Amino acid sequence: MSSESVTPNSPQPMTATPLSSALSKVPEVTTLFWIIKVLTTGMGEAASDFLAHRLGPLPAVALSGLGLLLALVLQFRARQYAAPVYWTAVVMVSVFGTLAADAAHVGFGVPYAASTVLFLVALGAIFLLWQRREGTLSIHSIFTRRRELFYWAAVLCTFALGTAAGDLSAVTLGLGWLASGLLFAVLIAVPGVLARFGLNAVLAFWWAYVLTRPLGASFADYAGLPHSRGGLGFGTGPVTLALTGLIVLLVASLALGRRRAGVQAVNR
Repeated sequence: MSSESVTPNSPQPMTATPLSSALSKVPEVTTLFWIIKVLTTGMGEAASDFLAHRLGPLPAVALSGLGLLLALVLQFRARQYAAPVYWTAVVMVSVFGTLAADAAHVGFGVPYAASTVLFLVALGAIFLLWQRREGTLSIHSIFTRRRELFYWAAVLCTFALGTAAGDLSAVTLGLGWLASGLLFAVLIAVPGVLARFGLNAVLAFWWAYVLTRPLGASFADYAGLPHSRGGLGFGTGPVTLALTGLIVLLVASLALGRRRAGVQAVNR
């Protein structure tokens, strides 16, 4: 799925050029991008449940918040996209965003329906301000500090929104984890289909991006939670380790492939 965008001052879609790709702080949107993204959402869900039960909600939020801060510092200091740095930041966003959304419900009693609407409004506000300031929401254009700030604010909000929406579906609506996962698997395919019939590519991208969160989290919960809660009972710890291992392998392959491409370009 592409992330092209039509800017207000140009009738042509903004596509990635060699220069913008070299300067961009985010990866190209490929099939592997979506696979890793879904895995990070599942890993974040399992890891957040594991940490919350072992450390308690508040210490888990504080610890993941510190990890997120350090990961984002490394990401913002990087001069260009680096797969290990970028995906570490995404993983920490996933863990922290999940814990923050869960804390709103468990700690403050905010219903999942209310938190879903709250995070949806917050994401809409970020997108509105981003569009007004920069003229585009295309991730191909993330090569300035301000756009990078908008991007990561949106990413964090999508994780919190997806967490609330997934719990709304599985718990409040009573669908359970497996049925919710299947539901979001269908919904995430919708923007890809509609994009072929003229749906704005940026809208299609962010629509799918939001839905990766409840998709991955629902299946992670189904695998990790005990039978009494509708899961398979593998445990949140083992699920976290398994998904982390897959993410590390795929990100390492991305970094190696990018390095080989750079060497080949130099040798030409």
